[in-house]
Amino acid sequence: MPNNTLTTNEVLTRGVTEVLPSKKSLEKLMGQKKIRLYLGIDPTGALLTLGHSVVLRKLQQFADLGHEVILLIGNGTVKIGDPTGKDTTRPELTNEEIENNFKDWKKQASKILDFDKIEIRRNGDWLDQLTYVDLIKIMAKTTVQQLMERDMFQERLKKGQPIHAHEIIYPLMQGYDSVHMDVDLEIGGNDQTFNMMMGRTLQKVYNNKEKWVLTTPIIDGTDGRKMSKSYGNFVALTENPIDMYGKLMKIGDGMIIDYFTILTDVPITKIEKMEKAMKAGENPMTFKKKLAFTITKMYHDGEEAKKAEQHFQTVIQEKGLPDKTPVHLISAASATILSLATGARKELSSNEVRRRIEQGAVSIDGEKITDPNQQITLKSGSILKTGKRDFHKIKVEEN
Repeated sequence: MPNNTLTTNEVLTRGVTEVLPSKKSLEKLMGQKKIRLYLGIDPTGALLTLGHSVVLRKLQQFADLGHEVILLIGNGTVKIGDPTGKDTTRPELTNEEIENNFKDWKKQASKILDFDKIEIRRNGDWLDQLTYVDLIKIMAKTTVQQLMERDMFQERLKKGQPIHAHEIIYPLMQGYDSVHMDVDLEIGGNDQTFNMMMGRTLQKVYNNKEKWVLTTPIIDGTDGRKMSKSYGNFVALTENPIDMYGKLMKIGDGMIIDYFTILTDVPITKIEKMEKAMKAGENPMTFKKKLAFTITKMYHDGEEAKKAEQHFQTVIQEKGLPDKTPVHLISAASATILSLATGARKELSSNEVRRRIEQGAVSIDGEKITDPNQQITLKSGSILKTGKRDFHKIKVEEN
């Protein structure tokens, strides 16, 4: 939801890692005129997470202040593949893959962005039109030494790993977006600083104009590592309320204040009081529950957040059953645990169910079963558990 109470100083400070060349000069410019700024997103995947929300929320804050805001879809740059944070070359995406990834993003992003205030553009509209001569001219604006300064390239060189030529020109293509749209500011995660500063360089060369760069922090996921879909430690913006609340309850105590500060609009004064209370010895669980409720309410509503809170209290903390436990109707008196669990969780593949069984996540009446082929004698009223928050009540059909 848009926050219309933030000041320019708060937008340039809270949830911000760095403003280049300086916060003071950007704040002065914003006091003189409505600036044009953008955030670029390459559609390499279809799922948006709380990690993405950091920059999306920052973009919306500028829109709420009345500035000219652009969300740039990198359907041109994604064909190159941003090497940021990668020790191997990204696979090349086809136009069909790009469009499939892009399909559902707007619906998800709408949970944060007000598209009545934000313009959507695609950089393929101009990057795909560049000629061979245009590309040579852009490449002439910098040196190979400058482009090779990137940390990940230096790491690959040390490890003897390849660096492909198209990866080296990625920052130039991203930088050219700033030139084409003639922006005053670009925002992005702090892992994008090198790319965004290239846009600052090109904006000076082509348009003789200053461009500022604002970076936001990269948040950790539920296991303390960088939030990533590949790690499985993410919270999706479209996560159902119960899972969203439950996942947020998994974060470490040391992450509570950062999550409140970066991911919510809770006033800083209240966050500081919570931090002081925890340092004084108050149980962090109290504040973690507040955090989980606050974020779940942001992406759903108060009623759903309350239900998720009650579910966590009953099922996880008190080891009870949710009020409405689904019934799994079966016709046989016995079955393997694999067939039983697969039948109850039809939305999961048999391989996923097998994995859960082998990892000890599946039980009957509290008894864990780790052999997928184990035969179970069934009786009505037994409780099948297939995950921390997944329960089914067994009902055997009578002949």
